[in-house]
Amino acid sequence: MSDAYIGGCACGAVRYEIADEPIFMNECQCQHCRKRSGTGHGSYLTFPSQQNVKLSGEAKIWQVAADNGNVKSHAFCPQCGAPVYLTFSATPAFFTIHAGSLDEPSLYRPQAVTFASRAQAWDRVDPALQSFAGMPE
Repeated sequence: MSDAYIGGCACGAVRYEIADEPIFMNECQCQHCRKRSGTGHGSYLTFPSQQNVKLSGEAKIWQVAADNGNVKSHAFCPQCGAPVYLTFSATPAFFTIHAGSLDEPSLYRPQAVTFASRAQAWDRVDPALQSFAGMPE
């Protein structure tokens, strides 16, 4: 790894630094991600372990159950409301950040589209990306 993945919320109250490489970068078109992002999809980087994540600031957590019952814990800044990261009950070691929260957004290089079966016609993502109807196992 050359550099840490550093970022946080819009106002800077919640920050992270991750000394790991992501294991997955995706565009998710599920309803929760659309509504949470306010756009046609959410853009995420998922890291293999929370052990290499340094957090500062107090995030507020909103939990929602996915179609499969997996509880997603969305962390956002209580000051500015910007979404910052997610954790999942089914994969508690993983740590996922919103691509838009990166200080260097060019580090985000999506590999796949998940929940493409729920895509909106107006939300055009890169057609060259591998596409999954749901979440790959």
